[in-house]
Amino acid sequence: MSSREQADSWESRARALAATVSKLKSRLRKLQGALPEDAAAPPVSPLAPPAFPDLPLIDGVEFASAAAAVRYKGRDDVMLVRLAPGSAVAGVFTRSATRAAPVLDCQAKLAAQADLEAGAAILVNSGNANAFTGVAGLEAVAAVTSQAAQALGLPASRVFSASTGVIGEPLPHARITAKLDELRARLSPAGIAAAARAIMTTDTFPKGAGAEIDIGGQAVRIAGIAKGSGMIAPDMATMLVYIFTDATIAPGLLQDMLGRLNARSFNCITVDSDTSTSDSLMLAATGRSAAPAIDQPGSKPAAAFEAALEKVMLDLAHQVVRDGEGATKFVEVAVTGAQDDDDAHRVGMAIANSPLVKTAIAGEDPNWGRVVMAVGKSGAAADRDRLAIRFGDIKVAEAGQRSESYSEEDAAAYMKRAELVIGVDLGLGEGRATVWTCDLTHRYIDINADYRS
Repeated sequence: MSSREQADSWESRARALAATVSKLKSRLRKLQGALPEDAAAPPVSPLAPPAFPDLPLIDGVEFASAAAAVRYKGRDDVMLVRLAPGSAVAGVFTRSATRAAPVLDCQAKLAAQADLEAGAAILVNSGNANAFTGVAGLEAVAAVTSQAAQALGLPASRVFSASTGVIGEPLPHARITAKLDELRARLSPAGIAAAARAIMTTDTFPKGAGAEIDIGGQAVRIAGIAKGSGMIAPDMATMLVYIFTDATIAPGLLQDMLGRLNARSFNCITVDSDTSTSDSLMLAATGRSAAPAIDQPGSKPAAAFEAALEKVMLDLAHQVVRDGEGATKFVEVAVTGAQDDDDAHRVGMAIANSPLVKTAIAGEDPNWGRVVMAVGKSGAAADRDRLAIRFGDIKVAEAGQRSESYSEEDAAAYMKRAELVIGVDLGLGEGRATVWTCDLTHRYIDINADYRS
């Protein structure tokens, strides 16, 4: 065996040993019971914001959380939101062929648009996705929503639920319904931060974003929360996201805005290319602001509100990427010069989802050849001799070859940053798109290898 082969062999053995030790330590902590199961979670992402934001209170919205021990022990794992009578509710959901029971229930209720003058509620649990659970899953949703409706004095048609966590395990719904009286007693307009924490699974920090704008001389407020860290590659929605506003907006207009903005925010992020069975994005408008009603698409009030809503949605979407399982880098992929916007998005996601690109980023290696590979495999129209690539302001490649000004040292130094921009110009047209992703580290493997153990 050559010295090179011996070195590679020892390096391979060292990596395998380190992985085994890490797994044994994780299992030992659980066996010893020294910490609650969720307390053994990874440290807060290095890309996390400094603190949960100070969100505006939304008139007509109350929050509560409680510990139901659905799966996690020693922490809140259920949240309840109560909405004022007449609140408009809109939503977009995963298009997975294996959608969870709560997703199917929410879709049916929003399609029916029944009892619109009544109040509404949203009940969410973490730790168990109630997905791939057959008839029992549907029965669990019916039990949770009907008993929540009874506890709050609402029609069951206006109670929406969601579940997130392990797939394929029956939902112990009695643990949730047993907490309904406690949740009702805890309802408060100021409970949004605790609610954000209650819906976390492998998340390392709670996610929130808000905005306040002036419409007709009156304040309109928006506040939202999200959870998501892995199984992130949305298809119509993402993870679990709940956004609230005191604006007065008709349900149809609210739904149109949400779908349009979702395409530019949550549908432009990816952590690992996997679309969840439970992705749900809901937006509720209580109509409690004194501002004039927003009832005309394209009007100045509608445009102002939509711009503020997009800012909140992008903020939440970016926070999900910043909390990607094991992430150490936040990456923007900006594609220009495509034949159309769809092709640009296709190229952006091919780059953002490439394990080779993402591991190079994790290793701080300016391996731009992997970007070339991802463009080529995307299925979008591309011409090698028109392709240009940048890392930040560093021109890497142009006209189908490495740029004459390219400096490997400069590119390597750039890759050490926590936030990176990969720019790709296809040189074919006016199409453009921006997507966001993170790097792929060994920590991602650790988290998901032990997720059910």
